[in-house]
Amino acid sequence: MGAIATIGCTDAPVLRERGQREVFCGLTGIIWLHRKIQDAFFLVVGSRTCAHLIQSAAGVMIFAEPRFGTAIIDERDLAGLADANEELDRVVGQLLARRPEIKLLFLVGSCPSEVIKLDLSRAAERLSGLHMPQVRVLNYSGSGIETTFTQGEDACLASLVPIMPRSTAAAPSLLVVGALAEVVEDQMRRLFSAMGIADVGFMPPRRSVDLPAVGANTRLLLAQPFLADTARALEARGATRLAAPFPLGAEGTTEWLRAAADAFGIGEAAFEQAVGPSRERARGALERYRAQLTGKRIFFFPDSQMELPLARFCARELGMELAEVGTPYLHRQHLAPELALLPAGTMLSEGQDVERQLDRCRDARPDLVVCGLGLANPLENEGISTKWSIELLFTPIQGYNQASDLAELFARPLVRRMKLAV
Repeated sequence: MGAIATIGCTDAPVLRERGQREVFCGLTGIIWLHRKIQDAFFLVVGSRTCAHLIQSAAGVMIFAEPRFGTAIIDERDLAGLADANEELDRVVGQLLARRPEIKLLFLVGSCPSEVIKLDLSRAAERLSGLHMPQVRVLNYSGSGIETTFTQGEDACLASLVPIMPRSTAAAPSLLVVGALAEVVEDQMRRLFSAMGIADVGFMPPRRSVDLPAVGANTRLLLAQPFLADTARALEARGATRLAAPFPLGAEGTTEWLRAAADAFGIGEAAFEQAVGPSRERARGALERYRAQLTGKRIFFFPDSQMELPLARFCARELGMELAEVGTPYLHRQHLAPELALLPAGTMLSEGQDVERQLDRCRDARPDLVVCGLGLANPLENEGISTKWSIELLFTPIQGYNQASDLAELFARPLVRRMKLAV
């Protein structure tokens, strides 16, 4: 079995830009991670601004007791009048006494905690010593300094790699890496089982005590394109990464599953029997959106690192024209299969210089722009339809059953504008 033969944008030039940026910080990843790891708590060590950001993005009032919160760094901490470590120990003690169901506590660094050089790695080690074995304490940085908002998930998962059990099994196992909605994870597990791949782990797991094992016979399949540090850490522990497009749309999901089938020696007949019906249903569900979107021009601002897989889906399965595909960081090794599937001649850019990109966007006059919230309102005011890139992280979009939901996210802004124009 072989992937689709094409070279697309494999060797295409990339415009690299370094200038003013418009992005969320990595704290945003807590919104989907706290829903995924159901016995974990995310404690941001930051300012009131950090607390407002997370609460607003989650749409959850703090009195609802979600599994995230903020240990506020105030003026006394910044001025060095209080011992921040003592304060942190006190807050963690109160939290764990109140929430005994917590088994894993993440101390999440922020811009303020990095400014005052609070060493959260040592704090996590100290607090683990105090609260183990009931609670393990880890740390990672969600700071917005020189990062994009999806890198919060990468940092979180990378912090889990050192505590994953070591696999000594002789038979190969499959490890799917990247936070997926439970409904998507269940669908993928059923498809792998139908193909004949039984030993499948997902990271992050639904419960921290169920971390999958990793070793020399682990085959690593990335479900998200922004997990460079996590993949590097897993490969250092012996895992072998499987090159594949990402599971967006019928085509992307098929080729992603095919990479696993090839690695485990699944024959074409067995593969087709397992995925064929789901693939055909997904293709059928996409037809209605293809009729709406074919020929529409779309412009991607760099925001989430999901831009290339999304652009491939829009071009190949919805018939859209790519005005420009920008991404904060282009990992050529991880995205090689996606680059090969993009239409030849696609304008690619890496990094951000907002004013220049806005100028190019206005000149291109696309029908739809995928961008961050900070750019959406000004562009809407200029008569350009937009889609918030962060919505593509909050919504389950991977897999066959979600292909039409993904297409609808692109169609909805255009339908809305058409109705408003009547």
